[in-house]
Amino acid sequence: MTDQPLRIDIVSDVVCPWCIVGFTQLRTALHEVGVQADIHWHPFELNPDMPPEGENLRDHIMCKYGSTAEQSRRARADLVDLGTDLGIPFVFTEDSRIVNTFEAHQLLHWSAQGGRQTDLKLALFDAYFRQGRDVSDRAVLLDAAEAAGLDRADAEAALSDPRLPEAVREKEEFWIARGIRGVPAMIFGRQHLVTGAQGIEGYRRVLDHLASNAA
Repeated sequence: MTDQPLRIDIVSDVVCPWCIVGFTQLRTALHEVGVQADIHWHPFELNPDMPPEGENLRDHIMCKYGSTAEQSRRARADLVDLGTDLGIPFVFTEDSRIVNTFEAHQLLHWSAQGGRQTDLKLALFDAYFRQGRDVSDRAVLLDAAEAAGLDRADAEAALSDPRLPEAVREKEEFWIARGIRGVPAMIFGRQHLVTGAQGIEGYRRVLDHLASNAA
């Protein structure tokens, strides 16, 4: 590869545990291989019709995937174990909720212009998965913006910008039109699509493949 940072577009949702797992694995692989990356986050809603009040996470998983209560509990326990290995402190309780993420994506879209998009994405992941906070709540979104080094007043103004909802919808439709149906979906160098969390070694292989092709 060249000395220029590798552009990586990541389509994801802030309530998707595999998105933070995949990104953490990718970040480790980038460090190990010694590749600098230029990360761009793009919106995807796992549950675009989620009502404002959200749903109980256990019940949502059971209904959406047809799993039993025990299978839902085991899946969350497995994520906690995987997160521990990666340094991701997943915290799930019987009261954990899945919530609407559209305004979170609006804030992420706005944050790209200030170069703090990844910082905000990680702050939102932390708010939802570690702190168990409602990332559809504007106060939580503004707290995450502050934690990411963004101005709270500017972030609040951005959430009231009538242009942002349309911009986010256009980006969502762009990726859906290109076949993205699940996340994380990562596009390396605008050409190579990789879906799902691949593991550190899996991402190392992707990066090595790109490097050998460039050479």
